[in-house]
Amino acid sequence: MTAKRPPSDRIRLVVSDIDGTLVPQDKRVTPDVLAAARALREAGIALCLVSSRGPVGMQPFLGPLGIDRPIAALNGGLICTPDGKIMSRHSLTPETTREAVEELLSRDVDPWLFIDYEWLVRDASTPQVRHEAAVVKTVPVVAPDLSRHYEGVGKIMGVSTDAAQLRTVERELGVQLAGRANVHRSSEWLVDVTHPLANKGHAARELAALMGIDIHEVACIGDMNNDIPMLDVAGVAIAMGNAPADVQKHAHFVTDANTHDGWARAMERFVLPRA
Repeated sequence: MTAKRPPSDRIRLVVSDIDGTLVPQDKRVTPDVLAAARALREAGIALCLVSSRGPVGMQPFLGPLGIDRPIAALNGGLICTPDGKIMSRHSLTPETTREAVEELLSRDVDPWLFIDYEWLVRDASTPQVRHEAAVVKTVPVVAPDLSRHYEGVGKIMGVSTDAAQLRTVERELGVQLAGRANVHRSSEWLVDVTHPLANKGHAARELAALMGIDIHEVACIGDMNNDIPMLDVAGVAIAMGNAPADVQKHAHFVTDANTHDGWARAMERFVLPRA
């Protein structure tokens, strides 16, 4: 336990990240995770997913996990029902989108745009786009001139194979866009730019409110910088064992790595006893 506030002794809802948390690198939902999700249902604890993914990329996990509650896509910028109806959205202003895209391009970081269910890229043939398309099972829209699509952008994702460069971008672009956008890395190779209210902390509060649950009765679990806002508001905050130290220090508890069923172990140790 590393957080200053004490953890809640009662949990009614789990809000979970997906990549790096719920699933390992191969994106497979393991039998232990499925069993833990089933145990949550039997204990009367709801489960919601929140992710930097778009809503289409979250859909494959809902059926196996038995999730029939709203989901928060694009780091909370888009709240949807499980069948895809948009309940709320938070979009960047066109001017902020323009400034962010131009800054990313100037640093040799490839910008992708997400508008509701659409994913826009400049070039669909890059290894990064092909990999993402295979992972999230989504076909991108090719838009060589992104400047024609700055209205209604829910998320800009900056992509680079230079992890050190993305750490710098996260820090410096975050200062440049302060008050107008959140800038957080969702992995070593991805940095997300979203509306100030499109963060996982706000999403956790919104999901809890939709179910009439107090935020202090919510457990949040994640592994990356973009998960910190929800760890900071959770009644029980859990970081994955594979999370960076800077993320782990925001948690009450640190579970095993995602390669060792850390999500399932967290439910067993830190959530189910608080049902």
